[in-house]
Amino acid sequence: MADKVYTILIAEDDADIVELLKLYLENAGYHVLAAGDGVEAYDLLQHNDVDLALLDIMMPRMNGYELTKKIRENNNIPIIILSAKNQDSDKILGLDLGADDYLAKPFNPLEVVARVNSNLRRFYRLNDATTENTASKILRVGDLELHGDSLQLFRNGEEIPLTPTEYKILAMLMEHPGHVFTKVQIYENVKGEYFESDDNTMMVHISKLREKIEEDSKNPRYLKTVRGLGYKIEKQ
Repeated sequence: MADKVYTILIAEDDADIVELLKLYLENAGYHVLAAGDGVEAYDLLQHNDVDLALLDIMMPRMNGYELTKKIRENNNIPIIILSAKNQDSDKILGLDLGADDYLAKPFNPLEVVARVNSNLRRFYRLNDATTENTASKILRVGDLELHGDSLQLFRNGEEIPLTPTEYKILAMLMEHPGHVFTKVQIYENVKGEYFESDDNTMMVHISKLREKIEEDSKNPRYLKTVRGLGYKIEKQ
C-alpha cells in the first residue's frame, strides 16, 4: 500500500478552485481527476479507480448531495464535501447522506490536503487492522448486533443502515462497552488527525447515530454522553 498512488476526484464547477486544489494535491503526490458537474463526476467514478472524492454542493446537473447519495449506493470511498454553505443544517444533510467530512469555503488548501491525508490514512491503512479485529466478529450490546463481516447493524433483528463513519464510531464504542472515549479519541480513531473545526462534525455524527439506534434519542439507552469527558456505549 505504501507505493500506491491514490486517485482523488474533484467535483467542482469553479475552475479556479479546481486548479488550486489540483496544484496542491498533485504536489502532495496524488493523481487528480476533475469534473465540472455531478453527472461528469459520477461518470468518472464509474470508469476509474477513485480512492477519495472532494465534492462541491452547488453544481449543475447533479449537486453534491445527490452525488453523495448516488456514490453511497455502491461505493464506500471517503467523501469530503466542500461548500460555501456553512449552516449546520447543510452539514448535517451532507453527513447524513454518507459524507465523511465537511469543509466550508473559503478554505486553506493545505487543510484540504491534510484532511485528504487523514481520511485516506484511516480508511485504507489503519482501517485494515480495525477490520481484522472486527471481521467475522459479532458485537452485541443489549438489542444491538454489529456484524463485522457484513458491516451491518441490527436492532431486534431489524437492520439499521449506517454510513461508513457511523459504523466505525459504533464499532469502537461497542467493542469497549462502559469505556468513555473523548471526541478527539473517537475522531482520530475514525478519521485520523483532529482539527479544532471538527468538534461540531463529531457531534453531528453522534447525534445522527443516536437517532438511529435509540428508541428515544432524548433519553438514550445505549449511546450516553459523559458530561465534560466524552461518550460511551452503556453496558446492558
